[in-house]
Amino acid sequence: MTILLSLLLGLIIGSFLNVVIHRLPIMIRNEWKKESYNIASEFLDDSREKDSLRNKMISDHGIYNLALPSSHCPFCHTKISFRHNIPIVGFLLLGGKCKDCHEKITVRYPMVEILSALATCLCFYKFSWTLSAVSLVLLSCVLICLAFIDYESGLLPDSITIPFIWIGLMLNYFEAITTFKQAFWGAFFGYLIFWTVYQGFKLLTRKEGMGYGDFKMLAMLGAWLGIVSVPAIIMVSSISCLIVVCLLSTTDRDISEPVRFGPFLAFASFAVIFWGKEINNIYFNSLSL
Repeated sequence: MTILLSLLLGLIIGSFLNVVIHRLPIMIRNEWKKESYNIASEFLDDSREKDSLRNKMISDHGIYNLALPSSHCPFCHTKISFRHNIPIVGFLLLGGKCKDCHEKITVRYPMVEILSALATCLCFYKFSWTLSAVSLVLLSCVLICLAFIDYESGLLPDSITIPFIWIGLMLNYFEAITTFKQAFWGAFFGYLIFWTVYQGFKLLTRKEGMGYGDFKMLAMLGAWLGIVSVPAIIMVSSISCLIVVCLLSTTDRDISEPVRFGPFLAFASFAVIFWGKEINNIYFNSLSL
């Protein structure tokens, strides 16, 4: 029953995560456009030009958030029926295509639902129905969101990372996953380590080798999993990124194109959640050598 209930819960959560992954980057870009219109209007003297710009801003920014409009095809904007919104089942019923315009539905939708279901099931199976398990399910959902948003749009939204730094610290005040002391220093050094790497790389090459979102994401992970987990997360994410870059170098991909690091941080975090002790033993044994 634990496995079945957690799988069903994970599928439902995964369906909502798909909404966040698809809509949040659009909402962020809409906000950027709105700000640019507001700035541009300040430099216009003609009231008619201001009215024209304001009307364009209104037409470009209808109601669009995580709740509205209702689920629809991103290509033909046809509303999706309830049965086609059922996780996994809806994708199979549609055959991976929109029933109206027949455009292919990205495989990301069932993939996120399956990953969410597996992560939820593993958390409850390993940690039982405790505050730790609930906290780790919440963290898993955040990691899935950040990984796919970064992969698809290159964004690690502050609207996710910053609030969840505080949520992680708050939960660990009650020692949900680790101690508050571990969480505090994890958040501090998580940000500081990547910030130092960024500044050093910029000083040497005069280029930005990393985005600020990566600093905040590692700080968030430190706040949730503690400072002891930060070295393991950095090690696993760096090694996995290096392997992927080496594999991509054998293809036609442009080597100068930046690699988005968020998915690797998410992968490393899952590895630490479920196999943290083993990874830390490997890490500290390698240091002793």
